[in-house]
Amino acid sequence: MLPPIVHHPAYTAEIPADHRFPMQKYRRLAEIVRADGLAPAGFVVPEPATAAQLSLAHDRSYVEAVLSLAVPPAIEREIGLPMNETVVRRAAAATGGTILAARLALAHGLACNTAGGSHHARSEQGAGFCTFNDVAVAIRVLMAEGIIGTALVVDCDVHQGDGTAEIFADDATVTTLSLHGEKNYPVRKRQSTIDIGLADRTDDRAYLAALDGILAPLLDRTHPDIVFYNAGVDPHEEDRLGRLSLTDAGLAARDRLVIEAVRSRGIPLAGVIGGGYGADVEPIARRHALLHRAAAAFAG
Repeated sequence: MLPPIVHHPAYTAEIPADHRFPMQKYRRLAEIVRADGLAPAGFVVPEPATAAQLSLAHDRSYVEAVLSLAVPPAIEREIGLPMNETVVRRAAAATGGTILAARLALAHGLACNTAGGSHHARSEQGAGFCTFNDVAVAIRVLMAEGIIGTALVVDCDVHQGDGTAEIFADDATVTTLSLHGEKNYPVRKRQSTIDIGLADRTDDRAYLAALDGILAPLLDRTHPDIVFYNAGVDPHEEDRLGRLSLTDAGLAARDRLVIEAVRSRGIPLAGVIGGGYGADVEPIARRHALLHRAAAAFAG
């Protein structure tokens, strides 16, 4: 049985065609996943996250400002997206998608969202193309319901997961691991439980060695109730915002490494796609599909 894949048409919002955020990658990723037979029974469609759920990880006043389309211009600029109705709908749907992927992972062992990984959103506001921190919200929702007691975030997006680090800074039940480009965004990084900052042009071999060296001991030490894996593809050598030098093969090996390390220990894993940037959405969407292929291969 292939792992469930969560998707919602609202993941693709309406922004200017020349915007540097490749919004159409979500639609194209869904098409690739369907064409490759990775979701033979169709996608699992989430409900958008509610204001109450979002407020478990974000200040209520910020949540209300977003949902009422009243985000202050300074915060809108920091988010970097036009805060129109479709962008807000996308943020709530993607967060609901990660909540659902986590529930499915707990039920089936492994599940993935075709969006998510908005790790720059902090408790008080969004930033860096991230409106709501979907992984943080999902963790807080599951904990509030008493379904999990501990969680581990394995963040392999090329940018440090500063928002996730800030939200869980004083929470001993959540361990945050960020493997990122040291000289990349954000300039002001927050302290994760474990930060591994990589030099520009780090290649497949060095990247995989760094990840392999930390992940297994961390899993054995913490043995969390669930792992959230941010499989950002922006460490790729051709990524517009990356600065690292991973290849397609390196990204695929990374995804296999994480999934096998987590699932071989019997720990549920919820995957989100994270960042990937460039003018041509086709190669970006195909790189994002590597996560879903790795999940299907493990389950198969």
